Amino acid sequence: MDSGGWLAYAQFLDSALPVGGFSHSFGLETLVQEGGIRSPADLRAYIEAMLAFGWAPADAMAVKAVYVYAPEGEWEKLWLVDRMLHVQRISAESRDGALKMGRRLLRLGRSMHPRLAWEPLGEAVRAGACFGTHPLVHGWIAWQLGVPLDTAAQGYLYAATAGCIGCALRLMPIGQTEGQSLLAALLPEAERAWRATAAADPLEWSCHAPANELAMMRHETLYSRLFMS
Repeated sequence: MDSGGWLAYAQFLDSALPVGGFSHSFGLETLVQEGGIRSPADLRAYIEAMLAFGWAPADAMAVKAVYVYAPEGEWEKLWLVDRMLHVQRISAESRDGALKMGRRLLRLGRSMHPRLAWEPLGEAVRAGACFGTHPLVHGWIAWQLGVPLDTAAQGYLYAATAGCIGCALRLMPIGQTEGQSLLAALLPEAERAWRATAAADPLEWSCHAPANELAMMRHETLYSRLFMS
């Protein structure tokens, strides 16, 4: 990967990327309001659990699927991974959030890099062959930019971690310095989570974060909300 490809990819890891991530807490707001997450130590434990049992073994597999199936033109397998990831999210908030972010990322990526190959992904989304969830679109963009798989998967996990900490900064008494220190401390955890799942088949993955899915279901009934439900 040349420096141009790396810098272009780094732009997509920015937590301020306008794809809607700023509007979704994906269960974190519920857990904070209910007292399940009270301190930076609690937040770290939560993110470590999501890396190990949610983001790496499920979302990162969609990133990997692009690298496994797209070069060979095995589109049906790739779209199947996207559909599986979408329908196996238990809560509507989780499904809708990942879908909205994916569609916005697809539009943004087209605008930023019109010369990249956006088909057949764009056509599959338009035809309903796949949903175009956020992890799959992230993987497509990274692959088109020439990013190695390990970098793309860990980049996705980094972005998910940074986004979660960004949400926590608005929900908890945590300052920017403490947030950045926590992010730095979690980088090895993101790498370990990916290494633990990197050899998995993209069509044979699992996600075990039921408490977080239940928190997303309860989010719409909170007395007050900062984030979209």
